[in-house]
Amino acid sequence: MAERIILLVEDNPDDAVLTRRALEKSDVTHRVEVARDGLEALDYLFALGTHADRKSSEMPALILLDLKLPKVDGLEVLRRLRADRLTKLIPVIVLSSSDEPADVIESYSLGANSYIRKPVDFSEFTETVRTLAHYWLRLNEPPPTETA
Repeated sequence: MAERIILLVEDNPDDAVLTRRALEKSDVTHRVEVARDGLEALDYLFALGTHADRKSSEMPALILLDLKLPKVDGLEVLRRLRADRLTKLIPVIVLSSSDEPADVIESYSLGANSYIRKPVDFSEFTETVRTLAHYWLRLNEPPPTETA
């Protein structure tokens, strides 16, 4: 299977390390790119700013998106992703500690494919990440990639 990209949008360095570790423990060998705020995520996805040299043809196969982000919040990132023809079909999993019903409703309204509350227990977190990676990167049939 060809290497695919997972974009992890997470401002908490500890959560980013835990997510990477959970992916590694789940034998996910795909490349993980980390954006530490919403603006960096948008720059990465649209090859702007510090990511202007990124090949825009190399889009993530999966985005793990936190909601409470600096600069641009996760809901706005999701809104912009779904508004662009090149990013609108990328699976976006909201991986957040928020248990606010309004966040869940708004995430789905804006086109999130799934909303998962981050488990506090590491073994449960690892199992959650393993399950979502297995489904989205192995079982799920993605739409054909669209070229610019």
